[in-house]
Amino acid sequence: MDNSSGVGVIDKAALVLDALEAGPTTLAQLVTSTGLARPTVHRLALALVHHRLVSRDIQGRFVLGSRLVELASAAGEDRLIASAGPVLLQLRDATGESAQLFRRQGDARVCVASAERPIGLRDTIPVGTQLSMRAGSAAQCLLAWEDHDRLLQGLQNARFTPTVLAGVRRRGWAQSLGEREAGVASVSAPVRGPSGRVIAAVSISGPIERLTRQPGRIHAEVVVTAALQLTNAIGKSAE
Repeated sequence: MDNSSGVGVIDKAALVLDALEAGPTTLAQLVTSTGLARPTVHRLALALVHHRLVSRDIQGRFVLGSRLVELASAAGEDRLIASAGPVLLQLRDATGESAQLFRRQGDARVCVASAERPIGLRDTIPVGTQLSMRAGSAAQCLLAWEDHDRLLQGLQNARFTPTVLAGVRRRGWAQSLGEREAGVASVSAPVRGPSGRVIAAVSISGPIERLTRQPGRIHAEVVVTAALQLTNAIGKSAE
């Protein structure tokens, strides 16, 4: 499908913003992702930084800027989070475990929505909690489909291996056992934006005693279904 609007500079700026959807990006990675000339990408990125649509992290990489958050708030809702509530409640009720939605933010992942178990032993992860991108099934999902350079960077000091991430890509879901926290298991699946990039991860988590040492065999299907529901909800809102 032709995504050209007929206004070249806007189309090119949109390519840059789309490339940043997956997380922090170097200038070289932007050039590769957009297919634009390096001077053009550099000029556009700096102009977007000026207008706070793009920012720079402490390593100098380009990231989506705070102005986009302000604009999303002004629009009245975040489609992903607005859709997440009922999906996570359904997932919690189907599995009996706490359910979360994570987004990547720089070198961390942030819980942006959750549905906790009402009774019994819980693995509580409040909204706003920042967790490592180096451990846990949600981190595996958020990293597994990154480009080669980001993948290598993300694997540094990670508790999981390239082989584990290859399995995530093959199956379409991830599991972890005591990876983030001793005694805690989790199962996660990726949520994709309209461009097809992984933008979030849906998870369930709880004690290994309940989820067993093969939590994916029991819960992967329903977690993947929840992630697809959110992917479809985002896609429909973008039509």
